[in-house]
Amino acid sequence: MTLTNRRDFLRQTSLSAVCLSALRGQDAKFVVADTTFGKIRAIDNAGIKTFKGIPYAATTAGQNRFMPPADPAKWTGVRDALEFGHSAPQRDPSVAPAGGGLGVAAQNLPAEGEDCLVLNVWTPALNDNRKRPVMFWCHGGGFATGSGSSPDTDGTNLARRGDVVVVTINHRLNVLGFANLSEFSRDFASSGDNGMLDIVHALRWVRANIGHFGGDPNTVMIFGQSGGGRKVETLLAMPSAKGLFHRATIESGAALQVAGRDVAMRNAEQLLAKLGIAKSDVRHLQKLPVEKIMAAYFAVVRDQPGIDQTVSGFVPSVDGKILPQHPFQPAASSVSAEVPIMIGNTRTEMTLFSANDADAFRLNDDGLQTRVRGLLGANAPEMIALYRKLNPSATPSDIYFLIASDYRYGAPTVKIAERRAALGKGPVFLYYFKWETPVQGGRLKSPHTMEIPFAFDNVKISARLTGGGPEAMALADKLSDTWIAFARTGDPNNAKIPHWPAFTSTERATMVMDNTCEVVKDPLREQRIAMFRAMNLT
Repeated sequence: MTLTNRRDFLRQTSLSAVCLSALRGQDAKFVVADTTFGKIRAIDNAGIKTFKGIPYAATTAGQNRFMPPADPAKWTGVRDALEFGHSAPQRDPSVAPAGGGLGVAAQNLPAEGEDCLVLNVWTPALNDNRKRPVMFWCHGGGFATGSGSSPDTDGTNLARRGDVVVVTINHRLNVLGFANLSEFSRDFASSGDNGMLDIVHALRWVRANIGHFGGDPNTVMIFGQSGGGRKVETLLAMPSAKGLFHRATIESGAALQVAGRDVAMRNAEQLLAKLGIAKSDVRHLQKLPVEKIMAAYFAVVRDQPGIDQTVSGFVPSVDGKILPQHPFQPAASSVSAEVPIMIGNTRTEMTLFSANDADAFRLNDDGLQTRVRGLLGANAPEMIALYRKLNPSATPSDIYFLIASDYRYGAPTVKIAERRAALGKGPVFLYYFKWETPVQGGRLKSPHTMEIPFAFDNVKISARLTGGGPEAMALADKLSDTWIAFARTGDPNNAKIPHWPAFTSTERATMVMDNTCEVVKDPLREQRIAMFRAMNLT
């Protein structure tokens, strides 16, 4: 292999310049693994075997569109697993692609396509009879966008640090994963939850195959951030997922509920109307170009201004069978009640969503009142007064971000911890991430997605989020080991953090994650009580 060819190879497989240097003067080292569908070949990157784009299910195009996932066809010979597979369709065909930004789940993604049911594996060894914990990542982006192939969630560092196996996946999203067409055709009975059934199918692949990759199918942790956290919450309520995972981590993904059937059916009817398809002819959807379906989906969403797409858009819906109830509404689902949970959020989640809203960072008192009134109505003045009392040096923008973050993430996260702990089975560990990033002059403070680079030990790769400095590296040393400890034992305690007791509704032990980590009992007590009351969270 010539040096030029090696460069091309490394560029195609997303390996680093460090790997290029290591491969000068020698051939690339390949490894081959068995799966139930055939052999696959991948690259050995300084001891970590990296498999990309492994099909865990068949294409979802054509006659498989809106159908439950099916196994892929078996292959003969050795199939290359050197490049990431397709991202799920998610782009509006009428809008030019956007690049850059701070997003994690949608950063520098591969091309989109309906043959997107693929997964990636990072492992220290193959077939060595070791039983390593498996860390199974559900990507963010709501239920609408994103991919498991983001550079920020590369599993190399995590696999090497913790002697674990890391799996990331792609699955159907938005209209293709969650359009509920069940009332129009029995063939589409599962269509409203197919995107979640894809994840269950991937977990079944892990159970059947991960032993070949040095992993333990009986020690699987599902974890995810934002929309990925909502996917974890939904899996906790799905009977078909029970027993396929053994720990669960929910990062800034607070969602007490998903969509109700009425919402799901309304969206499906609007989709057919946009496409000019009669309900009796719903199977015609399988013959249309995917771009036409995506255009109609975005048209439906545009007709719903102000609607919270996380619970009223094309998202999982309660159908009484695949998803018998909302994950945490009115109480926590008892499905998988024995699974230990680690859950938390960041202090100023909403600064990320306002990164392109310059006015949000220079509010005056009137602007603060207007924005908080939009969230909390008549409760706005009382809430602003409380947060000002507790944060006397905060600017109006600071107060807004704290209130909005607790409204959207903080209060629901604590309520989920309460309702899950009330089951009295698997333990719950609650955290509050408050480390502040120095990027953009520090204005983002502790934004949404901030914990991802620390959990993956990727603070250098994600320097645009973390700054990549020594403080970030030191915190990653603690937090990555904490995520690994939880994956290994179902208990996050390790030598690098203070003792972290399980959460109870009386003690409310919370790990506050910062340069110095500490356990605090009910650290946001006054805010929590006021927000629960304002949001009618009983």
